[in-house]
Amino acid sequence: MAYLIDGKRISQEIKDELKEKAAALKEQGIQGCLAVIQVGDDPASAVYVRNKKRACAYIGIDSLAYELPEETTEEELLDLIGRLNADEKVNGILVQLPVPAHINENRIIQAISPSKDVDGFHPQNVGALVSGLAGFVSCTPAGVIQLLKRSGIKIAGKNCVVIGRSNIVGKPMALLMLRENATVTIAHSKTENLKDICKRADILIVAIGKPKFIDASYVKEGAVVIDVGIHRNAENKLCGDVDFDSVSPITEAITPVPGGVGPMTIAMLMNNCVEAMGR
Repeated sequence: MAYLIDGKRISQEIKDELKEKAAALKEQGIQGCLAVIQVGDDPASAVYVRNKKRACAYIGIDSLAYELPEETTEEELLDLIGRLNADEKVNGILVQLPVPAHINENRIIQAISPSKDVDGFHPQNVGALVSGLAGFVSCTPAGVIQLLKRSGIKIAGKNCVVIGRSNIVGKPMALLMLRENATVTIAHSKTENLKDICKRADILIVAIGKPKFIDASYVKEGAVVIDVGIHRNAENKLCGDVDFDSVSPITEAITPVPGGVGPMTIAMLMNNCVEAMGR
C-alpha cells in the first residue's frame, strides 16, 4: 500500500512554525505585510486571494488587498506596484495571475522589486536559483521539496523526471531537485518515448496540465509520484494529472488531489513572506 503524502498536515506544520517566527520578529518590532493585487473577477483567482489573506491572518502578518476592475490599464497597475515597492511597511507584493490579456504579464512580474517578490517569479530571483544564490523560490516547487523531505523520502542520487517546463513549476522544480543532488530529466509535450523516460524515474513529478494523463503504464514499481495538476472532472470532482486509482497501488508514496501539493503552495508563500520580514 502506497504511503499517502499528506500535504494538509505538512502545510499546517510549516504554518505553525512560521507563526512562531513571525511572533519572534514582531517582538523585535518587525511586522510583516503582504500586498495582494487581483485584476478582474476571475472566480478561481478570488478563491486563491481569499486563502492567501486567511493564511496571513493565521501566521500573524498583515495583508492588503487590491481588487482592481478588469479594465485597469497596465500603467495603472505598474503605478500601484511602484507605490508598494516604495512602501517600507510592505514586505511582499503578489499580483494574482493570470492578468487580463491587455496587460503584459512579464512586464508586471519584472516591475515588482526582487526583494518583495514573494512569488519568486522575478528574473533576478530565478537567476539566483540557477546560480545557487539566495533568493525567493517559486512556491509550488519549494512546497514539493518540503513534501519529500518531511515525508522522509531520499532525494540525493535518485533519478527524477519532471513532466512540464513552465516557468512557474517545471523549470524551478528541476533546478530545486538538482540542488538536492537528484539526477534530473525534464520531459514535455515534444518529448519522444515519454512512457519509457517516466518508467526510469525514482521520483516522478507531474505538472503536465492534462487530467489523469499519467496511468500505471508510465510508472516504475516503487516510485514516488508527486501530482502538481488540479482539474475538475465530468462529475465536477477535483482530480490531478495522475490517474490516482491506477497508479497508487504500485508506488512507494504518492500525493493525493486534493490535499497534496495544493496546500503547500500557500504555506511556502507564507514562508517567503516571513523570510522577507527578516531581510
